[in-house]
Amino acid sequence: MTGFIRALTVWIALGFSVSAGHVATAAERDAPVILVLGDSLSAAYGIDARQGWVSLLQARLEHEGLPHRVVNASVSGETTAGGLARLPRLLQRHTPDWVLIELGGNDGLRGLPARELQRNLTRMVALSQAAGARPVLFEMMIPSNYGPAYTGQFAESFRTVAEASGAALVPFMLAPFATDPDAFLADGIHPKAASQPAMLNVVWATLGPLLAADARPAATASADRDGPY
Repeated sequence: MTGFIRALTVWIALGFSVSAGHVATAAERDAPVILVLGDSLSAAYGIDARQGWVSLLQARLEHEGLPHRVVNASVSGETTAGGLARLPRLLQRHTPDWVLIELGGNDGLRGLPARELQRNLTRMVALSQAAGARPVLFEMMIPSNYGPAYTGQFAESFRTVAEASGAALVPFMLAPFATDPDAFLADGIHPKAASQPAMLNVVWATLGPLLAADARPAATASADRDGPY
């Protein structure tokens, strides 16, 4: 548990650059876009970006035969307020079909009132929906030493927003190894490369079926157009 708590309490102090992308081909530009708006958990801090769960998501999509293209707009230390400020431009630039919102941990570590956290999350979900994208919220948790009242309000905020908006909710993705200090890098802060597949598995359990269901109508329509007659 020590490694988990240290990880949570130091995320807020670290700076990070957005993962570098590549120039998309014409086919990639036509593909459905999944925009990931997160903090250091999604930014592959301290490891090769290709080993982070977001890059692994792109590989999983290709393995499953899904056409989606992932855009990682995650920044270490990001808050819901920061994500909300950046989101309109990201929506305009990338016109995503899906927006994965992995934010809130740094708000909790700063003691942001739960009502403000919920307001920011609600606004990001609404902006995504207004832009024609489907939002997916990521549940976050903070250490119990922040007090049972605030810890409970914080955790409940994600479920409250998801239920009110109809957004899907990914469970806390560090849960599979949160109590294992060996799952983190030597700094005791960031998950190791070896921990990233477990993070992706948590995400995929929620996201995968949604993407597959979304792809089925298009495949059915194509089959109807192309044959058998």
